[in-house]
Amino acid sequence: MEYVYLTTSPMSLHPDQVLREIKSGKYQSVYFLQGEEPFYIDQIVDFIEDNCIPEAEKGFNQTIMYGKDVTMAQVITNARRFPMMAERQVVIVKEAKDIQDINKEEGQKLLMDYLEKPVPSTVLVFGHKHKKVDGRKPLSKALSKHATLITTAKLREHEVPGWIEQYVKGKGIAIGYESVQLLTEYLGNNLERLSNEISKITINLKKGEEITPQLIQKYVGINKDYNVFELQKAISQGNVLKANQIVNYFAANIKANPIIPTIAVLFSYYSKLLLVHGTKDKSDGGLARALKLPPFVVKEYKMAANRYSLGKVIQCIAVLRDADLKSKGVESGSMSQEDLLKEMVFKLMH
Repeated sequence: MEYVYLTTSPMSLHPDQVLREIKSGKYQSVYFLQGEEPFYIDQIVDFIEDNCIPEAEKGFNQTIMYGKDVTMAQVITNARRFPMMAERQVVIVKEAKDIQDINKEEGQKLLMDYLEKPVPSTVLVFGHKHKKVDGRKPLSKALSKHATLITTAKLREHEVPGWIEQYVKGKGIAIGYESVQLLTEYLGNNLERLSNEISKITINLKKGEEITPQLIQKYVGINKDYNVFELQKAISQGNVLKANQIVNYFAANIKANPIIPTIAVLFSYYSKLLLVHGTKDKSDGGLARALKLPPFVVKEYKMAANRYSLGKVIQCIAVLRDADLKSKGVESGSMSQEDLLKEMVFKLMH
């Protein structure tokens, strides 16, 4: 097997780019994976751990370390070893943010010295999850110059649907807008949870098939008829009967349908209606850009904006703010979560 070593990299690469490289057998000498979103960090670390060297060589040539148990000197000492009867060795430091002296000058200098002259037969990986190296320190500049540096961040709310679409597409599976919204609203921006739940569905599908709301209900447990997406639609359309049916369904099992995520989804909805009222370019394309939504969805928001005047939208946001405070115990008296939910939806619709 031919190994390719690359010792320098651009400032910070996208995780997908690095994953493509390592899956093609191209490994760099030092990987420093940092940031708030652990999903891609875990993916890269796990792939290197499982695939960088053959299974038979791992006993002698793969070292797994945990930050809280080691100093930087111990990490570098292991990295400077030569592989035993093999072409390369792998040294992986998990929970690297806990390395005992990683935030001290002496520890950082040891790593910077190694970055200047890494051992070509070593693949050194730092999984520095949930935190970043101080960008003002010399170490940050050295990592940018000499290591494969990845810095991850939690996806913002409006970025999640696009991520779901791309992730599902990468598996050769199709997914419609309503299914994307269901997954977004119920699973949020936790990429690990999203990928796990999507895998439950795609494992039962063939290439080219589509994830539907029915499949989400079957494999993920999100009810396609009684969910916050349908509640939002019922409220926006003034469908009191349907809204009450969903509220009663939620109230019957409030632990599975807590009020705070429901408030968050509805707040996002009314915030978008505020944008519709405030955006000068009210063409489908202009609103799609302002709302960061597909053009075909914009029509629903335009219809809702006709139903909800600007003043009414502001009133609804005030209702949601009041419900949010009460759900957190502020002036809620003896009201239960179920009663809060019913009161909130009633006020939104009347």
